[in-house]
Amino acid sequence: MMLGDLGATVIKVERPINGDDTRGWGPPFNEDGEAAYFLSVNRNKYSLAADLSKPDDQRLLLELIAGADVVVENFLPGVLARYGLDADPLLAENHRLIWATISGFGPTSRRPGYDFVAQAESGWMAITGEPDGDPMKAGVALVDVLAGKDASIGILAALAARGDGASLSPAQRRIHVALATSAVSALVNVAQNALVTGQDAKRWGNAHANLVPYQLFHAQDRPFVIAVGADSQWIAMARALDLDELAADDALRTNAGRLAQRERVVTAIAKQVTTRSAAYWMQRLDAVGVPCGVVNSVQDALATVTASARTGVQPLWNGTVSVRPPKLDEHGVTIREKQWNFDRNVPIPRRDNV
Repeated sequence: MMLGDLGATVIKVERPINGDDTRGWGPPFNEDGEAAYFLSVNRNKYSLAADLSKPDDQRLLLELIAGADVVVENFLPGVLARYGLDADPLLAENHRLIWATISGFGPTSRRPGYDFVAQAESGWMAITGEPDGDPMKAGVALVDVLAGKDASIGILAALAARGDGASLSPAQRRIHVALATSAVSALVNVAQNALVTGQDAKRWGNAHANLVPYQLFHAQDRPFVIAVGADSQWIAMARALDLDELAADDALRTNAGRLAQRERVVTAIAKQVTTRSAAYWMQRLDAVGVPCGVVNSVQDALATVTASARTGVQPLWNGTVSVRPPKLDEHGVTIREKQWNFDRNVPIPRRDNV
C-alpha cells in the first residue's frame, strides 16, 4: 500500500473464492460487506485471483513478473518453487527484477508468521503492561506495520541503486524481511540497556525506564502525559506545576538524579496535578515548552487527520489515494485479456468513487 501511495502500480494476487484472509476478518464490515481490517491496508491496488496449481495461471503470473519492477510475496519456503515461480531463477533471468519476501521467522523457517506471536517472542510483551500485571501486546499489530515499512525501505533502496545505473547481483535484488527480526530491531534503546547492563528489561507500565518524569498522570478530570526529555524541561515543568521545592533541589537537576529519586518526584507530581483539570496544566506546560498531551480516543485522533471509512488514514509523505481497495478479482478480466502495455507502463483504467 505504501508503494502504491507513492505512485507504484500494484497488482494484488489472491487465491480464488476467498482471497486474502483479512477479507473475512470482521466485523466490522462496511455497507458493501468489506472488512475494515482489509480496507485498512489495501487501497491503491488492483486485484487478480489466480490459482497457482493451474498451468494457465502460472503462465500469467510469469508474464506479470517478467514485466514487473518488484515482486512482494509471503509464501513459506519452497511453495512457489513447486509452481515454477521460484525467486532465484527468475532473478537470474531478469536483471532488473527486485524480489521481496516477508516471512515470520526467517528464510528457512516454516512457521507461519503472525504479529501476536512475534510480539511475544521478540521481548515486546515482556516489557509492555503494568509491572504487576500480565505481559501485554501493543494495541496495534505493530510488528506487521514495522515489517511492511522495513520491506518498503529495502525495496526503495534497491530501486534507487538500480536507478543509479548500478549492476546489482541477484543477491542484492533479493530482499528478505522477517517479523521476528523487525521486532527485535525495534527494541532499540531497551535492547541497548540490556546489552550495556547485562540485565533483563522489565515492565514499566506508562513510565519510562530511563527518564523521569516521563509517564501518565491523572488530572482532576482526565489522564494526560508529561514527557520530560531534557534537564531544562524539568525546571520549566516543576515551576509550571508550582512545585518550587523540586525545582530548587540541585539533586534533581539531572535526569540521573531524578531517576534515583523516581518515587519522590512522581508522587509529588501525581498529587499536585489532581487539583486542577488536564487543560489547565496543559496550558501551563505548553506555555513553557514542556512536552505533554491528553490521552485521546481513536476517534479523537482521527478527527485531527484526513481519513476515509473506505480508504483509511491519509498517505504519508506526498502520497495520494487513487484507487479504493478492490473487490476480489475485480481487475482479473482486464489483466487476463491483456489490456496492459508493459513496455509503455500504461496502467489499468482507474476506478471512480475513490
